[in-house]
This record gives sequence, structure tokens and C-alpha cells, in this order.
Amino acid sequence: MNSLIKSTKFLKKTNIIRSYCTKTNNNNNTNITKNVLSEIEKEKLKRQIIERIIRVDHAGEFGAARIYEGQLAVLANTKEGPLIREMADQEKEHQAKFNQLIYEKRVRPTILSPIWNVAGFGLGYVSALMGKEAAMAVTVAVETVISDHYNDQLRQLNDAGIDDKELKETIKKFRDDELEHMHIGIEHDAELAPLYKPFSELVKVGTKTAIWLSTRV
Repeated sequence: MNSLIKSTKFLKKTNIIRSYCTKTNNNNNTNITKNVLSEIEKEKLKRQIIERIIRVDHAGEFGAARIYEGQLAVLANTKEGPLIREMADQEKEHQAKFNQLIYEKRVRPTILSPIWNVAGFGLGYVSALMGKEAAMAVTVAVETVISDHYNDQLRQLNDAGIDDKELKETIKKFRDDELEHMHIGIEHDAELAPLYKPFSELVKVGTKTAIWLSTRV
């Protein structure tokens, strides 16, 4: 009888241990699954951030190059012509780099490129018709917004823990180029343009809107 009681107690303990081990294993498996899913979501988010950055920068550099082309259509043979051409050539280098990145990283370009093609050239052309001061005012406004945007992107990459050295170095270099263009515009009488402040703010709003749309569409 005592032997039977002992056997029964032993079986109960064994079942309890088995049940505990099963629950523990299930919990461990659940935690592992959650961790794997969490890592997948993190990588997916990082990919989305990179795609948005490359898409909008690709569009932005294309638009900037078109602005300078529009200005050159009017001012190519003036004293400011060579300076504008130099800035245009830099923007084309930026555009070529993002053409490379958009291909290598398989990023879908914005569908709005045909609009930025016309809008960029039109803004450059009309501002140049208003005078070289207005053309430089456009340069200052656009490059101010773009350089700030590049700084925001660098912070976003750092906050998300994205260690893409090529992309970061590209953004840093291009930001510095845009800041240089901004200072060139100021040095060449941008602030003497008619209605400089409201005109500049209007261009900035348009540029920010283009950035917002190109990031998403």
C-alpha cells in the first residue's frame, strides 16, 4: 500500500514537472517567435526609411537641376551664366549619384517626375526673366529647404540605427554643396530681388510641398 502511494505521488510530481517544462518551452518558443518578428519589423521599417530617402532625394536633385537649366535658358550669356552652370553641373552630379542608388537599392522612383521636370524648369526660367536677383533668390530658398531636409534625413537615419555609410556620406556631401549654393545666392544679391521675403517664402513652401509629395508618391 505504501509503495502504491509513493508511486502515485511520484507520478504526480513527474506530471507537474512535465507540465512546467512544456509551459516553459512554449513560453520560450513564443518569445523567440516574437523576437524574430520584432527584428523582421525593424528591418522592414529601416528599408522603408531608406526607400523614402532615396526616392525623395532622387526627385529633389532632378528638380534642382531643372531649375538651373531654366535659369540658364535666360542667363547663360550673362555675367552670372558660368556660375549658374557650375551649380547646375553639381546638381547633375548629385542626380547621377541618386540614379545609381535608386538602381542599386531597387527603389521605386516617384511618379511625379514629369511634373517636377516642367515645374523645375518653369520656376528657373520665370525667375531668371525677373532678373538675376530673383534667380538667386530662388537658389537661396530652394537650397535652404534642401539642406535642412538633408539634416533631417541624417537624424532620421541615426535615430533608426541605420548604418548605411554610403548613403550618409552622400547626404552629408550634398548638403554641404547645397549650403554652398545658398551662400553663393546671398553673395550675388538674392536679397535685392523684388518682394524678396514673400517671394522666398512662396518658393520654400513649394519646395517643401514637393518634398512631402515625392516622399510618399
